[in-house]
Amino acid sequence: MGRGNEETSGKGGNRQGGKTGTGSKGSNKRSDSGQPRDEKSPARGNAPAGKSATRGGKNQVIGTSRSGKPVLKKEYIARKKSEDTVKVKSVADGMRLNRYIANSGICSRREADIYIQAGSVQVNGNAVIEMGFQVMPGDEVKFDGQSITPTRKEYYLLNKPKGFITPKKGERTSKTVFDLMSSATTSKLHVVGALTRPSLGLMLLTNDLEMANKLNNPNKPLRQIYQVTLDRNFKHEDLVKVRAGVLMDGEPLHVHDVNFVEGGKNNEVGIEVHSSKENIVARIFESLKYDVKIIDRVVISGLTKKDLPRGNYRLLTKQELINLKML
Repeated sequence: MGRGNEETSGKGGNRQGGKTGTGSKGSNKRSDSGQPRDEKSPARGNAPAGKSATRGGKNQVIGTSRSGKPVLKKEYIARKKSEDTVKVKSVADGMRLNRYIANSGICSRREADIYIQAGSVQVNGNAVIEMGFQVMPGDEVKFDGQSITPTRKEYYLLNKPKGFITPKKGERTSKTVFDLMSSATTSKLHVVGALTRPSLGLMLLTNDLEMANKLNNPNKPLRQIYQVTLDRNFKHEDLVKVRAGVLMDGEPLHVHDVNFVEGGKNNEVGIEVHSSKENIVARIFESLKYDVKIIDRVVISGLTKKDLPRGNYRLLTKQELINLKML
Protein backbone atom coordinates (compact mmCIF):
# COMPACT_ATOMS: atom_id res chain seq x y z
CA MET A 1 0.00 0.00 0.00
CA GLY A 2 1.92 3.02 -1.24
CA ARG A 3 1.52 6.73 -1.35
CA GLY A 4 -0.97 6.48 -4.17
CA ASN A 5 0.11 8.65 -7.06
CA GLU A 6 1.35 11.60 -5.07
CA GLU A 7 4.66 12.43 -3.47
CA THR A 8 4.56 13.34 0.19
CA SER A 9 6.97 15.89 1.59
CA GLY A 10 8.02 15.97 5.21
CA LYS A 11 10.95 15.55 7.49
CA GLY A 12 13.79 13.91 5.66
CA GLY A 13 12.91 15.34 2.23
CA ASN A 14 10.61 14.13 -0.56
CA ARG A 15 10.09 10.48 -1.18
CA GLN A 16 7.79 8.23 -3.12
CA GLY A 17 5.65 6.02 -0.86
CA GLY A 18 5.95 2.25 -0.91
CA LYS A 19 3.58 -0.64 -0.58
CA THR A 20 2.04 -2.52 2.26
CA GLY A 21 0.76 -6.02 2.56
CA THR A 22 -0.60 -8.44 5.09
CA GLY A 23 2.81 -9.98 5.53
CA SER A 24 1.62 -13.58 5.28
CA LYS A 25 3.35 -15.71 2.65
CA GLY A 26 1.30 -16.35 -0.46
CA SER A 27 -1.63 -14.29 0.76
CA ASN A 28 -0.54 -10.87 -0.43
CA LYS A 29 -1.42 -10.54 -4.13
CA ARG A 30 -0.63 -7.25 -5.79
CA SER A 31 -1.26 -5.36 -8.96
CA ASP A 32 1.53 -3.85 -11.06
CA SER A 33 0.88 -0.48 -9.38
CA GLY A 34 1.86 -1.90 -6.00
CA GLN A 35 -1.62 -1.61 -4.50
CA PRO A 36 -3.21 -4.66 -2.83
CA ARG A 37 -5.27 -6.47 -5.42
CA ASP A 38 -8.97 -6.74 -4.75
CA GLU A 39 -9.92 -9.91 -6.57
CA LYS A 40 -13.62 -9.11 -6.27
CA SER A 41 -13.25 -5.73 -7.93
CA PRO A 42 -15.89 -5.33 -10.68
CA ALA A 43 -13.35 -3.39 -12.74
CA ARG A 44 -11.28 -6.54 -13.16
CA GLY A 45 -14.21 -8.92 -13.33
CA ASN A 46 -14.57 -12.39 -11.87
CA ALA A 47 -14.79 -15.20 -14.37
CA PRO A 48 -16.39 -18.43 -13.09
CA ALA A 49 -14.16 -21.43 -12.52
CA GLY A 50 -13.04 -22.99 -15.78
CA LYS A 51 -13.67 -19.84 -17.82
CA SER A 52 -11.11 -17.21 -18.74
CA ALA A 53 -11.77 -13.49 -18.96
CA THR A 54 -10.44 -11.86 -22.10
CA ARG A 55 -8.41 -8.83 -21.09
CA GLY A 56 -9.53 -5.63 -22.79
CA GLY A 57 -11.85 -5.32 -25.76
CA LYS A 58 -15.56 -6.03 -25.93
CA ASN A 59 -15.18 -9.64 -24.77
CA GLN A 60 -13.79 -8.60 -21.37
CA VAL A 61 -15.70 -10.15 -18.47
CA ILE A 62 -16.60 -7.26 -16.15
CA GLY A 63 -18.86 -9.02 -13.66
CA THR A 64 -21.42 -11.73 -13.11
CA SER A 65 -25.20 -11.75 -13.35
CA ARG A 66 -27.45 -12.75 -10.46
CA SER A 67 -27.58 -16.26 -11.93
CA GLY A 68 -23.77 -16.46 -11.79
CA LYS A 69 -23.20 -16.19 -15.55
CA PRO A 70 -20.31 -13.97 -16.73
CA VAL A 71 -21.28 -10.53 -18.10
CA LEU A 72 -19.27 -9.37 -21.11
CA LYS A 73 -18.44 -5.71 -21.59
CA LYS A 74 -20.23 -5.59 -24.95
CA GLU A 75 -23.40 -7.11 -23.43
CA TYR A 76 -23.40 -4.57 -20.60
CA ILE A 77 -22.91 -1.62 -23.00
CA ALA A 78 -25.73 -2.89 -25.25
CA ARG A 79 -28.06 -3.24 -22.27
CA LYS A 80 -27.23 0.28 -21.02
CA LYS A 81 -27.92 1.76 -24.48
CA SER A 82 -31.28 -0.03 -24.49
CA GLU A 83 -32.10 1.31 -21.02
CA ASP A 84 -31.12 4.86 -22.05
CA THR A 85 -33.46 4.62 -25.06
CA VAL A 86 -36.32 3.55 -22.80
CA LYS A 87 -35.56 6.42 -20.40
CA VAL A 88 -35.68 9.00 -23.24
CA LYS A 89 -39.01 7.61 -24.37
CA SER A 90 -40.40 7.61 -20.83
CA VAL A 91 -39.59 11.33 -20.41
CA ALA A 92 -41.46 12.14 -23.63
CA ASP A 93 -44.46 10.02 -22.54
CA GLY A 94 -44.36 11.26 -18.96
CA MET A 95 -42.33 10.65 -15.80
CA ARG A 96 -43.59 9.40 -12.46
CA LEU A 97 -43.82 12.29 -10.01
CA ASN A 98 -41.63 10.66 -7.34
CA ARG A 99 -38.89 10.06 -9.90
CA TYR A 100 -39.21 13.65 -11.17
CA ILE A 101 -38.64 14.92 -7.62
CA ALA A 102 -35.71 12.54 -7.03
CA ASN A 103 -34.08 13.58 -10.31
CA SER A 104 -34.32 17.19 -9.14
CA GLY A 105 -32.00 16.31 -6.25
CA ILE A 106 -34.56 17.04 -3.52
CA CYS A 107 -34.74 13.60 -1.93
CA SER A 108 -34.96 9.90 -2.79
CA ARG A 109 -38.01 8.42 -4.55
CA ARG A 110 -39.11 6.72 -1.33
CA GLU A 111 -38.96 10.01 0.55
CA ALA A 112 -40.72 11.75 -2.34
CA ASP A 113 -43.70 9.40 -1.90
CA ILE A 114 -44.06 10.63 1.68
CA TYR A 115 -44.00 14.28 0.60
CA ILE A 116 -46.53 13.58 -2.15
CA GLN A 117 -48.92 11.92 0.31
CA ALA A 118 -48.50 14.91 2.65
CA GLY A 119 -49.61 17.29 -0.12
CA SER A 120 -46.26 19.08 -0.38
CA VAL A 121 -46.10 18.78 -4.18
CA GLN A 122 -48.06 20.76 -6.74
CA VAL A 123 -48.37 20.22 -10.49
CA ASN A 124 -49.69 23.13 -12.54
CA GLY A 125 -50.94 24.80 -9.36
CA ASN A 126 -52.82 21.77 -8.02
CA ALA A 127 -51.75 19.60 -5.08
CA VAL A 128 -51.15 16.02 -6.19
CA ILE A 129 -51.34 13.08 -3.78
CA GLU A 130 -51.67 10.33 -6.42
CA MET A 131 -48.65 8.02 -6.09
CA GLY A 132 -48.40 7.05 -9.77
CA PHE A 133 -49.04 10.52 -11.19
CA GLN A 134 -47.21 11.15 -14.48
CA VAL A 135 -45.54 14.50 -15.09
CA MET A 136 -45.79 15.47 -18.76
CA PRO A 137 -43.48 17.78 -20.77
CA GLY A 138 -44.45 21.40 -20.07
CA ASP A 139 -45.92 20.69 -16.61
CA GLU A 140 -44.81 22.99 -13.78
CA VAL A 141 -43.90 21.12 -10.62
CA LYS A 142 -43.46 22.84 -7.28
CA PHE A 143 -42.05 21.36 -4.08
CA ASP A 144 -42.99 23.34 -0.97
CA GLY A 145 -43.86 26.26 -3.24
CA GLN A 146 -40.54 26.23 -5.15
CA SER A 147 -40.36 25.22 -8.83
CA ILE A 148 -38.15 22.20 -9.50
CA THR A 149 -36.81 20.52 -12.63
CA PRO A 150 -34.85 17.29 -13.19
CA THR A 151 -31.14 17.84 -13.69
CA ARG A 152 -28.41 16.00 -15.60
CA LYS A 153 -26.57 13.58 -13.34
CA GLU A 154 -23.03 14.69 -12.48
CA TYR A 155 -20.29 12.70 -10.74
CA TYR A 156 -17.08 14.32 -9.46
CA LEU A 157 -13.88 13.07 -7.82
CA LEU A 158 -12.30 15.59 -5.42
CA ASN A 159 -8.83 15.48 -3.84
CA LYS A 160 -9.67 17.30 -0.60
CA PRO A 161 -6.95 19.40 1.07
CA LYS A 162 -6.60 19.80 4.83
CA GLY A 163 -8.78 22.43 6.49
CA PHE A 164 -12.04 21.82 4.62
CA ILE A 165 -14.99 20.02 6.16
CA THR A 166 -18.02 18.07 4.97
CA PRO A 167 -20.85 19.84 6.80
CA LYS A 168 -23.72 17.85 8.23
CA LYS A 169 -27.23 18.62 7.03
CA GLY A 170 -28.25 22.10 8.15
CA GLU A 171 -24.82 22.87 9.63
CA ARG A 172 -23.38 26.29 8.82
CA THR A 173 -19.61 26.53 8.79
CA SER A 174 -16.75 28.01 6.80
CA LYS A 175 -14.37 26.30 4.36
CA THR A 176 -16.48 23.36 3.22
CA VAL A 177 -15.91 20.90 0.38
CA PHE A 178 -18.79 22.62 -1.42
CA ASP A 179 -16.72 25.81 -1.50
CA LEU A 180 -14.12 23.84 -3.46
CA MET A 181 -16.85 22.73 -5.90
CA SER A 182 -18.55 26.12 -6.29
CA SER A 183 -17.32 26.63 -9.87
CA ALA A 184 -18.13 23.07 -10.97
CA THR A 185 -21.94 23.09 -10.99
CA THR A 186 -25.05 24.83 -9.73
CA SER A 187 -26.62 21.48 -8.76
CA LYS A 188 -26.97 20.42 -5.14
CA LEU A 189 -24.19 17.92 -4.50
CA HIS A 190 -24.18 14.97 -2.11
CA VAL A 191 -20.98 13.53 -0.62
CA VAL A 192 -19.80 9.93 -0.75
CA GLY A 193 -17.12 9.16 1.83
CA ALA A 194 -17.19 12.28 4.00
CA LEU A 195 -13.85 13.38 5.49
CA THR A 196 -13.21 15.43 8.61
CA ARG A 197 -11.54 18.85 8.46
CA PRO A 198 -8.00 17.54 9.25
CA SER A 199 -8.30 14.61 6.82
CA LEU A 200 -7.01 14.64 3.24
CA GLY A 201 -7.76 12.75 0.08
CA LEU A 202 -10.40 11.46 -2.26
CA MET A 203 -14.13 12.05 -2.05
CA LEU A 204 -16.98 11.52 -4.48
CA LEU A 205 -19.59 14.23 -4.98
CA THR A 206 -22.75 13.87 -7.08
CA ASN A 207 -26.22 15.31 -7.55
CA ASP A 208 -27.47 11.71 -7.90
CA LEU A 209 -28.94 11.26 -4.42
CA GLU A 210 -29.90 7.63 -4.93
CA MET A 211 -26.35 6.72 -5.99
CA ALA A 212 -24.93 8.64 -3.01
CA ASN A 213 -27.25 6.84 -0.59
CA LYS A 214 -26.31 3.48 -2.11
CA LEU A 215 -22.56 4.07 -1.78
CA ASN A 216 -22.88 5.56 1.72
CA ASN A 217 -24.86 2.60 3.05
CA PRO A 218 -22.84 1.42 6.09
CA ASN A 219 -23.92 -2.17 5.40
CA LYS A 220 -22.44 -2.13 1.89
CA PRO A 221 -18.71 -2.51 1.11
CA LEU A 222 -16.91 0.60 -0.13
CA ARG A 223 -13.24 -0.07 -0.93
CA GLN A 224 -10.94 2.58 0.51
CA ILE A 225 -7.18 2.78 1.04
CA TYR A 226 -5.67 5.26 3.49
CA GLN A 227 -2.16 6.31 4.41
CA VAL A 228 -1.95 7.24 8.08
CA THR A 229 0.74 9.01 10.09
CA LEU A 230 0.61 8.33 13.84
CA ASP A 231 2.03 10.26 16.79
CA ARG A 232 4.49 7.43 17.55
CA ASN A 233 5.81 4.20 16.11
CA PHE A 234 3.16 1.59 15.38
CA LYS A 235 3.83 -1.50 17.50
CA HIS A 236 3.98 -4.87 15.75
CA GLU A 237 1.61 -6.41 18.28
CA ASP A 238 -0.95 -3.70 17.45
CA LEU A 239 -0.47 -4.41 13.75
CA VAL A 240 -1.38 -8.04 14.47
CA LYS A 241 -4.47 -6.94 16.42
CA VAL A 242 -5.73 -4.81 13.54
CA ARG A 243 -5.16 -7.63 11.06
CA ALA A 244 -7.16 -9.98 13.26
CA GLY A 245 -10.08 -7.54 13.29
CA VAL A 246 -11.23 -4.95 15.80
CA LEU A 247 -14.54 -4.30 17.50
CA MET A 248 -16.29 -1.17 16.30
CA ASP A 249 -19.65 -0.14 17.78
CA GLY A 250 -19.84 -3.58 19.34
CA GLU A 251 -19.42 -5.35 16.01
CA PRO A 252 -16.28 -6.93 14.52
CA LEU A 253 -14.70 -4.91 11.71
CA HIS A 254 -12.56 -6.80 9.21
CA VAL A 255 -9.58 -4.87 7.88
CA HIS A 256 -8.76 -6.02 4.36
CA ASP A 257 -5.07 -5.11 4.52
CA VAL A 258 -2.74 -3.20 6.85
CA ASN A 259 1.04 -2.75 6.95
CA PHE A 260 3.83 -0.22 7.29
CA VAL A 261 4.32 2.03 4.28
CA GLU A 262 7.29 0.71 2.33
CA GLY A 263 10.14 3.22 2.45
CA GLY A 264 8.37 5.18 5.16
CA LYS A 265 8.86 5.53 8.89
CA ASN A 266 7.52 3.16 11.55
CA ASN A 267 4.69 5.58 12.35
CA GLU A 268 3.42 5.56 8.73
CA VAL A 269 0.81 2.89 8.09
CA GLY A 270 -1.24 1.92 5.05
CA ILE A 271 -4.68 0.42 5.66
CA GLU A 272 -7.43 -0.84 3.37
CA VAL A 273 -11.02 -1.12 4.58
CA HIS A 274 -14.25 -2.01 2.80
CA SER A 275 -16.64 0.02 4.91
CA SER A 276 -18.39 3.37 4.61
CA LYS A 277 -18.75 3.91 8.36
CA GLU A 278 -17.90 7.49 9.31
CA ASN A 279 -14.32 8.25 10.39
CA ILE A 280 -13.65 4.51 10.59
CA VAL A 281 -9.87 4.53 10.13
CA ALA A 282 -9.11 7.18 12.76
CA ARG A 283 -11.33 5.32 15.21
CA ILE A 284 -9.41 2.08 14.64
CA PHE A 285 -6.08 3.62 15.65
CA GLU A 286 -7.59 5.69 18.45
CA SER A 287 -9.03 2.49 19.95
CA LEU A 288 -5.40 1.36 20.31
CA LYS A 289 -4.42 4.64 22.04
CA TYR A 290 -2.69 6.28 19.05
CA ASP A 291 -3.20 9.88 17.97
CA VAL A 292 -3.66 10.25 14.23
CA LYS A 293 -1.60 13.14 12.85
CA ILE A 294 -2.33 12.70 9.14
CA ILE A 295 -4.97 10.59 7.40
CA ASP A 296 -4.98 10.59 3.60
CA ARG A 297 -7.45 8.58 1.49
CA VAL A 298 -5.57 7.56 -1.67
CA VAL A 299 -8.14 5.16 -3.18
CA ILE A 300 -11.94 5.15 -3.07
CA SER A 301 -13.95 2.50 -4.90
CA GLY A 302 -11.13 1.82 -7.37
CA LEU A 303 -10.54 5.53 -8.12
CA THR A 304 -7.05 6.92 -7.44
CA LYS A 305 -5.40 10.34 -7.17
CA LYS A 306 -3.52 9.95 -10.46
CA ASP A 307 -3.22 13.32 -12.23
CA LEU A 308 -5.46 14.97 -9.63
CA PRO A 309 -3.53 17.53 -7.52
CA ARG A 310 -4.63 18.40 -4.00
CA GLY A 311 -7.61 20.77 -4.00
CA ASN A 312 -8.64 19.85 -7.56
CA TYR A 313 -11.60 17.88 -8.88
CA ARG A 314 -12.63 16.19 -12.13
CA LEU A 315 -15.65 14.50 -13.70
CA LEU A 316 -15.69 10.71 -13.71
CA THR A 317 -15.15 9.05 -17.07
CA LYS A 318 -17.90 6.93 -18.65
CA GLN A 319 -16.01 3.74 -17.81
CA GLU A 320 -15.46 4.82 -14.20
CA LEU A 321 -19.18 5.53 -13.88
CA ILE A 322 -20.06 2.11 -15.32
CA ASN A 323 -17.74 0.45 -12.80
CA LEU A 324 -19.25 2.49 -9.96
CA LYS A 325 -22.83 1.60 -10.89
CA MET A 326 -21.96 -2.09 -10.96
CA LEU A 327 -20.99 -2.10 -7.26
